[in-house]
Amino acid sequence: MIFSSAARAGAARNLVQKVLERHVVGGTGVHGVAAGDFISVRPWRVMTHDNSHAVIQKFRGLGASKIKDPSQLVFALDHDIQNKSEANLKRYASIESFAREQSVDFYPAGRGIGHQVMVEELYAEPGSLCVASDSHSNMYGGVGCLGTPVVRTDAASIWGTGRTWWRVPPVISVELRGRLPKGCSGKDVIIALCGFLNRDQALNHAVEFCGEGVSTLSIEDRLTIANMSTEWGALCGLFPADDVTLDWWAQRAQVVGKQRPGADRILPSAGLRVERAQRLVDELKANPIRADDGASYAQSFMLDLSKLSPLITGGNTLKHAEPASEAKGTKIHKAWLVSCVNARSGDIAAAAKELRGRKVAPWVKLYVAAASSEVQASAEQAGDWQVLMDAGAIELPPGCGACAGLGAGQVEAGEVGIAATNRNFKGRMGSRDGIVHLASPAVVAASAAEGYITAPRDSVTAGDAGSAVHVVNGADVASSQTAKAGTHLEELVEGFPRAIEGELLWCGADNISTDGIYHGRLMYEDLSPEQMADAAMENYDPSFVQSVRSLKSPILAAGSNFGTGSSREQAAQCLKYAGVEALLAGSYSATYTRNALNNGLPIFESPGLMRYMQERFGQGTENAIEHPTVRTGLKVKLDLEAWQVHLLDAQAGGQPVASFNLQPLGAAAQELLACGGLEPWIKKHLD
Repeated sequence: MIFSSAARAGAARNLVQKVLERHVVGGTGVHGVAAGDFISVRPWRVMTHDNSHAVIQKFRGLGASKIKDPSQLVFALDHDIQNKSEANLKRYASIESFAREQSVDFYPAGRGIGHQVMVEELYAEPGSLCVASDSHSNMYGGVGCLGTPVVRTDAASIWGTGRTWWRVPPVISVELRGRLPKGCSGKDVIIALCGFLNRDQALNHAVEFCGEGVSTLSIEDRLTIANMSTEWGALCGLFPADDVTLDWWAQRAQVVGKQRPGADRILPSAGLRVERAQRLVDELKANPIRADDGASYAQSFMLDLSKLSPLITGGNTLKHAEPASEAKGTKIHKAWLVSCVNARSGDIAAAAKELRGRKVAPWVKLYVAAASSEVQASAEQAGDWQVLMDAGAIELPPGCGACAGLGAGQVEAGEVGIAATNRNFKGRMGSRDGIVHLASPAVVAASAAEGYITAPRDSVTAGDAGSAVHVVNGADVASSQTAKAGTHLEELVEGFPRAIEGELLWCGADNISTDGIYHGRLMYEDLSPEQMADAAMENYDPSFVQSVRSLKSPILAAGSNFGTGSSREQAAQCLKYAGVEALLAGSYSATYTRNALNNGLPIFESPGLMRYMQERFGQGTENAIEHPTVRTGLKVKLDLEAWQVHLLDAQAGGQPVASFNLQPLGAAAQELLACGGLEPWIKKHLD
């Protein structure tokens, strides 16, 4: 077999468990894996993009000089490729030089978005575990590969050791039934899940898609759904490696080793990838990897594809969905067909169908960037690309661009836009005073032509799209995301603080995103700690830094799902540099938790404290909150030996106000914090 396998005897296993068991190393998971287990894994591949420059610095900072396994790594420059400044070109040149020195597969700016490269170049293999230092690595699940994000420090660790750690998440099953109506696509499926199951049901879970409806979905639709499972809160979105997947993989194996339009530079590793792909297809057709009958799931949902309509998200939020036809009359100023979620050949064809013989409305700018140079070449050969250009679209190079708030085409203050991207947090795609809705390429193109949000011309409105989603086996959201706080006391490791004290600052919004914490336009700027501190939370609340600097030993409390969105490490670093002693929230994105722990920022969950603060000081969202940052006048003491947080009235001589349980941190997390983060921990163990 191409991968090894371990199994917990007698237990029915889901697909996530089976894939993970192929990659466990170091004595962990030898008898199988279960939700909650901390395991050491060797990912099949790890992709980094523009952030490779920062990872190289971390790698060298660890005292390492040689990549453990160069074949494990893929570099693809994709985010800031429109930036032709001397500083950025120097960064890109240094990444390419390092790749050449270490024999790492390298894809230059303009070749395509890293996630698309991982799939179309046969890196993200069905049945494997692949990671990337980017939150949309979930996309690999569309071809049956368990894709999940890591952060920059994790990537450096993998470069040096070949492995990383993962906590096995609880798994959700989503059964798909029926067939998509005319005018609908995979984008409508994931918008429905995000917009109708919008109470963080999937937060920090793995998601498996199953059911007879799966076979009706194209690979492109599956990639879209898996990609945006990130926005649903999931750590991965895994489709089965069925005949559709394996036939597509076999077809790609016929072309990857050859020069072709848009991909005329063939890397030396291509032959090996093609050979493996052919063997893998034969193996998985003979011995499919699928969930066992009776496998256990934390929650189960069903979605009837036939009941969907072309949908849009709310403005600057993914937690609302409605038929595009009901938003008719909403004037737009910009439209985008870009990003790793929806800029493949089928997406461009769907947009061309809406724009053939038409023009983009005079007051609208439509920006188009293919997911890769090969995709663009394919669309050009089909004639679809020229249709978009003839309609007045503005061509951008294959890359992330405006989706990440970089380069041309950003939303301006007062503008409304509609995008086939995957994320529309406030301010992400430009001005925090602009509004962006998300939709399928067909809806985006139809709306660009009309100048107003509208459904595709020949689409079918199926009535109440919300009725397509059903809860089969639900769970209390808070309890399914994490173990109950205060049920046991974790013994404290040496060097871990016994108490942390400070003044309490309240940022009461739920789902504060990493775009709100540290804006994407700064991702690839080489800023000092002081400059990063100045930028902390500015897109959420421009007055935050002034508030935090007015307090002595500030401790920041927030709502649920703090740090959702991008995997950018600076969203933890900037708060630490701003002087925040510790974070308290109802819950966090698991990726943000990794970033905080890896950077030595103490981070604790306390749902009870969150509810108290919401009742006393208010709550809201990034888009709608009356007082985004509140200086509470409370002192706070974290008693970590008892795993409790105590609030004290600073105006009344420190009189007790209330106490709440903290979710205990395990020994591994404590050890990271005791060492000051993952880098010092690695250095300590290397020494």
